[in-house]
Amino acid sequence: MSKSFWKELEKHIMTGISYMIPVVIAGAVLMAISRIGASAFGISNIWDEKWATNSNAIIQFLHTDDGWGGLALGLMFPIISGFISYSIADKGGIAPGMIAGVLVANMNAGFLGALASGLIAGYTAKFMFDHIHLPEAMKSVVPVFLVPVLGSLITLILIQYVVGGPFAALNSGLASWLKSMTGVNKVLLAAIVGGMVGFDLGGPVNKAAVTTAMALLTSGVYDPNTAAQVAIIIPPIGLGLATIINNKKFSPELNEAGKASFIMGLIGVSEGAIPFAIESPLKVIPINVVGSALGSAIAVGLGAVNKAPISGFYGWFAVDNWPIYVLGIFVGSAFVTGATLLVRKNAVVEEDNSATEIDEDQDNDFSEEEWES
Repeated sequence: MSKSFWKELEKHIMTGISYMIPVVIAGAVLMAISRIGASAFGISNIWDEKWATNSNAIIQFLHTDDGWGGLALGLMFPIISGFISYSIADKGGIAPGMIAGVLVANMNAGFLGALASGLIAGYTAKFMFDHIHLPEAMKSVVPVFLVPVLGSLITLILIQYVVGGPFAALNSGLASWLKSMTGVNKVLLAAIVGGMVGFDLGGPVNKAAVTTAMALLTSGVYDPNTAAQVAIIIPPIGLGLATIINNKKFSPELNEAGKASFIMGLIGVSEGAIPFAIESPLKVIPINVVGSALGSAIAVGLGAVNKAPISGFYGWFAVDNWPIYVLGIFVGSAFVTGATLLVRKNAVVEEDNSATEIDEDQDNDFSEEEWES
């Protein structure tokens, strides 16, 4: 297949992921509010139905709020499937894609099943739009009736009887294998996930690791998510701290970016570190990868468990064994800060225009547009 086909395929999948992430974050934050609030009452299982009839109205609300978060997270597979299909076939692909995504969730076919359902629905809808030609008076029947109904039917048949079963088996096998990991294997997995997340800061490798880790939550597999959520915030916090500790090593522009990077790290946005990676990729990227892998390995290896896709500080205290979780973040960020300051020379200021320029041995290989493409 041509290179352009694979590029289009990547675009469709990334579209689905980009629409899914805000929904997942909304659900995760709702659950975090509930579980942090419940911890103030000494409750660690606020999702249990017994709290729905508690005499304390606040506890009842926290239980309800946790349910709202669960409902939002349940939209993960329909949203990603529907908007992959939308990317392929425009609005006509949304209905078949979302309906197929619900079936995928019910079959426990996992993240890969959701990707498959979105692609099948999208290309089925596109084929119908391209090949069904009705008289002018009946053209509106195609997007309103034929594509939603026939597109959904064809996609559901293929998912139910062809691809759903194998993907469900693959998802169950993967979940069982990951749950069985202990000791060195568990730590190695966390380091790999963390390194991938730290590699391109919101790019394709990062999103592949984060999205897969979030999807595994639906199968009760928490270690990849724990690793990913720790790794998301290590590069922006670490690089932000570096500018605070020694601003002479950075240009005025990067010093300003460092302040934003630190704040973005605290709220769980890895893209805050992108300006540093663009300015000097061959130095910054390896440091980010190692720091993220180190922090993730420490958190997972010592027993922290993050059951929600939340990386920001507002979710730290809802994590099982949260002191260890915070320790992993601290160690990883400290490594990024220390290594960055070690490899950088002081920025040189030109006297004629007071502009700060970067040493010649630093790398200026990418534009921000190229980085995020």
